[in-house]
Amino acid sequence: MDEDRAAQDLLAERFEADRGHLRAVAYRMLGSLSEAEDAVQEAWFRLNRSDVSDVRNLSGWLTTVVGRVCLDLLRSRSSRREEPLEHYIPDPVVREEGTADPEQEALLADSVGLALLVVLETLAPAERLAFVLHDMFAVSFEEIAPIVDRTPAATRQLASRARRRVQGAAPAPAPDAARQRAVVDAFLAASQGGDFEGLLAVLDPHVLLRVDGGVLTTAASKLVRGAEAVTAQALTFARFRHEARRVTVNGAAGLVSLANGSPVALMAFTVVEDRVVEIDIVADPPRLASLGVR
Repeated sequence: MDEDRAAQDLLAERFEADRGHLRAVAYRMLGSLSEAEDAVQEAWFRLNRSDVSDVRNLSGWLTTVVGRVCLDLLRSRSSRREEPLEHYIPDPVVREEGTADPEQEALLADSVGLALLVVLETLAPAERLAFVLHDMFAVSFEEIAPIVDRTPAATRQLASRARRRVQGAAPAPAPDAARQRAVVDAFLAASQGGDFEGLLAVLDPHVLLRVDGGVLTTAASKLVRGAEAVTAQALTFARFRHEARRVTVNGAAGLVSLANGSPVALMAFTVVEDRVVEIDIVADPPRLASLGVR
């Protein structure tokens, strides 16, 4: 009995050592913080039901288990999802500037921007799994192939198709955090000051604004394209004179818009070469609360 308990404790220690990595895999696969946690928990249950005495690479085994769980969740989600994908924004990882959260940092250790997660939502489940596991976590196609029930060569093709979609649609943000923040601060100052020319100066001509109002709010979900259209939208927001608080969103500069002290929107910015190329806004107060935005 003592030996069984010791073996169980050792297994639990090994799992906890991998938990951060597994959450990062599941988050990139699902774009949902709660579902990622559920997937990791399911992996723990499966570990407890399995004989892993002959498993030489337990971390790899757990990664493939999480991949299988996430693939099932993605397939189930795609069969019942009703909201238009172009308006849906995956769960952002939000952090107050100047603070550190080890769990959040583990999620973003390899830096996954919100713009990339939005594109991943458009991939077929098997394509997303092949791309995430191979390109982001260096899992071999031989290991991924059994999960998607394909040959390694066919699995390679899945990842290749996904890679082309991602490279063509997900802008790579500027790596300099200080420059990102300076551009976002300029955007905020111009929008609050009603400065049309100032806004145009920081927006890419082809900027995309995506607003996810959720299903339980009156905020309109919409897509707005082009600098002049986004500027007009920003100046409309400025009439309400909301406060704004600096945050980071998936490691990039962001803002929380407040009305009477309560958050009404989370704004994530993708900045490339000192211009804002994409703005993603989550404007669903219940969802903001569930994400810990206070």
